[in-house]
Amino acid sequence: MNIIDIHAHLDMLEDAPEIVLQKAKAAGVQKIITIGTEPSDLQYVLDVSAKLYPDVYCTLGVHPHHGTAWSEQTADFLNKYLPEKTVVAVGEIGLDYHYNQSPPEEQKHAFRRQLQIAKEHQLPVQIHTRDAEEDTAEILREFKGQVTGVIHCFTSSEWLARQCLDLGYNISFSGVVTFKNAEPLRQVCRMVPMDRFHVETDSPFLAPTPLRGQKNTPAFVVHTARLVAELKGISEEELSQYTNQNAKNLFKKIIW
Repeated sequence: MNIIDIHAHLDMLEDAPEIVLQKAKAAGVQKIITIGTEPSDLQYVLDVSAKLYPDVYCTLGVHPHHGTAWSEQTADFLNKYLPEKTVVAVGEIGLDYHYNQSPPEEQKHAFRRQLQIAKEHQLPVQIHTRDAEEDTAEILREFKGQVTGVIHCFTSSEWLARQCLDLGYNISFSGVVTFKNAEPLRQVCRMVPMDRFHVETDSPFLAPTPLRGQKNTPAFVVHTARLVAELKGISEEELSQYTNQNAKNLFKKIIW
């Protein structure tokens, strides 16, 4: 394979980013997008992507778990650094009512504010949503035609998948799609159009079968990719071509 892991948390891995990238390339993963999640890690992902460019890129944003940490000071940081050549999206942003680590109203405020910033910078977004389908769809409708992006690590219903596709968003599948009890998610994967899907690790979380129980790493995305290729009825080579083209179309700053 020759693919991209569109969502990894290099700051959370035990190996140094250089080692992670080396192992990923040996497995057939040529590029990685490392993800910003809170004000305290944004400088890290910027520095890593700058150091390992053009093989590593980053996003800048505040995860819904950290909604209480959102401030206009963080907005200023995003506005300053989103134009950097290594920053390909605003993210990881969204809503999470499963853990509710931040109050829903603060999550929604941070979500809307970051969608507005993405619109102003004409950048896509990487969205996290869990147990918040109706509110996620409602807020995305407010920005219909103004912001594009991807619903990362999709684990929600077919209803939300269709809502997001109709709004112009892509869908990304992680190792969860390989889990034994994930048949409803596999059905969603079969349904997503060929020009609208991605694969990712969300490492260090959610290692795919047959590596469950291990800490995930970008090299492991090939296992998810093989299962997704099977679900889509295509070869591994074709999967690489589709996912790379989809990433090119969405993350326009990436150099291939």
